[in-house]
Amino acid sequence: MIKISLVQFDPQFLELKSNFSKMETLVKGLETDILVFPELASSGYSFIQKEEALSFAKESQEETLDFFKGLAKKTHALVIAGFPEYANNHVFNSALIAFPNQEIRIYRKTHLFFKEKECFDAGDTGFFVVHLPEKDCRIGTMVCNDWRYPESARSLALLGADIIVCPSNLVSEVWKIGMAARALENKVYVAVANRYGDENRILKDGSQQNLRFNGNSILYDFNGKPLLEANSTGDQIIHFEIDPILTRNKFFNPYNDLLKDRRPDLYIY
Repeated sequence: MIKISLVQFDPQFLELKSNFSKMETLVKGLETDILVFPELASSGYSFIQKEEALSFAKESQEETLDFFKGLAKKTHALVIAGFPEYANNHVFNSALIAFPNQEIRIYRKTHLFFKEKECFDAGDTGFFVVHLPEKDCRIGTMVCNDWRYPESARSLALLGADIIVCPSNLVSEVWKIGMAARALENKVYVAVANRYGDENRILKDGSQQNLRFNGNSILYDFNGKPLLEANSTGDQIIHFEIDPILTRNKFFNPYNDLLKDRRPDLYIY
């Protein structure tokens, strides 16, 4: 069994230290195995030009990596959190995966959403799975809009993921259909750490961009059933203990195995 905790809060735009303080306060004294924060948890979401995202990422990079590595060590948990990543004069909408032993992996968002294409470079890491050997659990990461592309979750399932975690800044309602489907069609747990709150920015043309993020962080079981869901607003941590081994038998009746019955020779890519 493994305990997963999803942290829902309202990151303040460009307020790095304030966001770190909030995250640290929320998880103080928490005992868990996997700790998941929202997309761009360190920075807030509403960048409106690439130079702005690049500058913030470059200035905050070292402090951000140190913070999440320290949090993983302090909580003895695998910490997964969204942040703007600076690398070789590029900026990515990324998720840091930090182990308690200070090892880190970074996933870069594959499918950028809406105006993110004007602010971030397209992710180039591809999908991968990390392993917690002491819990015999395999975790795959995707970020927010990746959910719209079934190939994202399917790639992680084919790599052996028991749980797919999805740090998010979701603004629609249709994701609840899609996330449940990703769990069902791959027989994996899907854990969505979503933020809540509003961000308002004045765009270059003088118009206003207003975004409202809808919370409802949620954990789905491997049949797409919601196990636990947060409120639409408010700081909240939801916890659930799950058995990753239950995801590994991909049969859903005596004849059909979800992965082995695939016919990739007939699919169009």
